[in-house]
Amino acid sequence: QVQLVESGGGLVQPGGSLRLSCAASGSIFSSDAVGWYRQAPGKQRDLVARITAGGTTTYADSVKGRFTISRDNAKKTLYLQMNNLTPEDTAVYTCNLQHWTGLRFNHFWGQGTPVTVSS
Repeated sequence: QVQLVESGGGLVQPGGSLRLSCAASGSIFSSDAVGWYRQAPGKQRDLVARITAGGTTTYADSVKGRFTISRDNAKKTLYLQMNNLTPEDTAVYTCNLQHWTGLRFNHFWGQGTPVTVSS
């Protein structure tokens, strides 16, 4: 079993930066793809960024050039550096781990950390 705990959210002014962290417990992490999703009020949850075990990254078009996803396998921690934030980035950010069991993918989710971009 895997537990994911996010931190680093909060209130920031437009143009500001935040760094989110997601700490994983359990025996799996380094061989799995991990990512960040976000859900704004009244909207569906969308992928923000994803990084594979090999380090290949994928970003939503809306955050390309502003957000950077990274991972530290030794610390079993996922990061999301968010720069030049806008009010449209306001959402609950949740980390996800996708684990291949050999038969299927199991998905694990954290509780989420809220990010509010407002002046």
